[in-house]
Amino acid sequence: MKDRRPVRIFKKYIRVWALIYSCIYLLWFFLLEKHITTDYHIIHCSLDDRIPFNEYFIIPYLSWFIYLIPAVLYMSRGNADEFCRYFLYLAAGTSICLFVCTVFPNGTGADFRPVIDPHKNWACALVSLIYRSDTPTNVFPSIHVCTTIGTHIAILRNRRFAEKPWIGKVSLAVAVLIILSTMFLKQHSVLDVVSGGLLSVLLYRLFYGNAPAPKKTEAAGK
Repeated sequence: MKDRRPVRIFKKYIRVWALIYSCIYLLWFFLLEKHITTDYHIIHCSLDDRIPFNEYFIIPYLSWFIYLIPAVLYMSRGNADEFCRYFLYLAAGTSICLFVCTVFPNGTGADFRPVIDPHKNWACALVSLIYRSDTPTNVFPSIHVCTTIGTHIAILRNRRFAEKPWIGKVSLAVAVLIILSTMFLKQHSVLDVVSGGLLSVLLYRLFYGNAPAPKKTEAAGK
């Protein structure tokens, strides 16, 4: 009989592993941001030029933080198996994205982002702030897209949300707007978004492929 003690131990301390990985991710990400600044492969396609810049997409773009972080904190207090799948999805997804950026330094071109007048309106002021704080590198695949899709999947697979289908619908709308915002703000190329989506398909099959979807009757009393 297969020994499942390592699995039980992993699930028991899943919150600790999540905290440890968060520190590793942040260190890895900021090292890439610091060292990959000039010599990198340009990610661009003709469809990028057809997408207009719209500063008001800064709202859904920034909502990524209040979409992802509360979801992680909320689910970490719930079913251990559900949170374990969600954490492994996020950890694997972000690690793959960072690994690709490490071995294949990439970013958008110098003329990809438009020149922003921060005094035009409040939205431009926020976009200008994001542009100054976030370099146009390490974009392929898009971590923004991969983690957004993963969070939506986790919400759909959460037992406590099974009796509240409206949450899934709201989550879908927010996720779509977040993904669109990465392109309308010229933070990401269409290629970044597509690669982030394809990576999400792989991660879904890996971590959710054999997990039954929660039923409404299962959610009662849980």
